[in-house]
Amino acid sequence: MQPNAAEYFNTADFLRRFAASMPDAIAVAQPLYEGRSKRPLRDPAGKRVYSTLTFAELDQDSDRIAAALQRSGVKPGDRLALMVRQGVDFVSLVFALYKSGAVLVLIDPGMGIKRMLACLRDAELDGFIAIPQVQAARVFLRRRFPKAKKNLTVGRRWFWRGLSLDKIRREPFVSAADPKRRLDDAAAIIFTSGSTGVAKGVFYSHRMFKTQVEEISKRLDARPGGVDLVGFPFFGLFDAGMGATAVIPDMDSTRPASVDPRLFLEAADDWQITQAFGSPALWNRVVDFCLQEKRTIPTLKRAAIAGAPVSFKLLEKFRRVLPPDANIFTPYGATESLPPAMIESR
Repeated sequence: MQPNAAEYFNTADFLRRFAASMPDAIAVAQPLYEGRSKRPLRDPAGKRVYSTLTFAELDQDSDRIAAALQRSGVKPGDRLALMVRQGVDFVSLVFALYKSGAVLVLIDPGMGIKRMLACLRDAELDGFIAIPQVQAARVFLRRRFPKAKKNLTVGRRWFWRGLSLDKIRREPFVSAADPKRRLDDAAAIIFTSGSTGVAKGVFYSHRMFKTQVEEISKRLDARPGGVDLVGFPFFGLFDAGMGATAVIPDMDSTRPASVDPRLFLEAADDWQITQAFGSPALWNRVVDFCLQEKRTIPTLKRAAIAGAPVSFKLLEKFRRVLPPDANIFTPYGATESLPPAMIESR
């Protein structure tokens, strides 16, 4: 019996939809730096400079990468670990994996090397899409990953074989073949942080991602054209599914309590953000700075706080730096189920 068209769905279809309906809108923006330093790159007027991709450009870039993965032998169902820094490449590579039919494997680097290696081994990976340091570790620890033969390096490729993201982007454009994913086919395996026990891989189907995007859009009243300041990388992936611009802040996403409030708020002002997601550690620093400097975040209409207990004190002081009609949500959930509850601060 042949499946009907309604049973077919690929999470990348969200991106394709907005690439067709709003191709020139910015999908993702990332701050740039001077050379290889961490000094912010600024124009002559002192304004921060950003690298951006429109929805159409993100769709084409991810399609180009997906085609290269398919040509290299990646098949639907292959498990590929994505280990790159938050930014434009991260977003494009996630959608490239969906388009290739591969299963995205995500692991929180904050869990520590020993735990992370155990999770990578348990995932029985077919390959890595990763920065050079990770690829070097894969080569030296190859006995732990005997199946990991399909690899792509994000950055300079050293002494190992495999694809190079820079080289892929220099090649003529070739569109990826449609892998014909169904709603209940595997889309990702996302490992829990291990903060409450042994870290474990959680299965995500395309149906689960589809439902999450639809429910989060509805609960947050998030509409196409919004601008999201991404304090938590995984949540930023939902932006392309909601037609929102994902602005990557200048911060280490694995250490939110170390955020520089000035740089975070600079991005908020530069992009006139309408929504933002972050941990209590991040928001405590940003909100305390706002109160100290007697400033507000006037365009922020929807804020979300999650990842740790959220105090009444934080909610109360957060309201003082937002417009009166803004909403502050505390989504509740775990990797296995997101989000079963969404509570507004009032």
